[in-house]
Amino acid sequence: MIDWYRVQELRDEIGAEAFGEVVELFLEEVDDEIDKLRALSDRSNLESQLHFLKGSALNLGFAAFSDLCHKGEMASAAGQQDTVDTTEVLTCYDASKSAFLSGLDRVIAA
Repeated sequence: MIDWYRVQELRDEIGAEAFGEVVELFLEEVDDEIDKLRALSDRSNLESQLHFLKGSALNLGFAAFSDLCHKGEMASAAGQQDTVDTTEVLTCYDASKSAFLSGLDRVIAA
């Protein structure tokens, strides 16, 4: 679910202090976009929402969530927004965020 190698790699690249700030910013921005997705009534922006979420997720190691966003983005780009299971996307994000926060201490302590 979480690519811990990528998380550790990011921490090593930017340093421990900046890493904490990046995690905070990531969660804030993605949570805002997730809130919009939860309240989704119009799927016309679904492709761009999923694209944003996919890229953000890749940067911080949310591998399963990123893959799911990519599939939804591609379906939306093909005009099949109605086939995207946003509940699955939201459930995957919630599980990924929980797993990430649970394992974050290992990365910070490294």
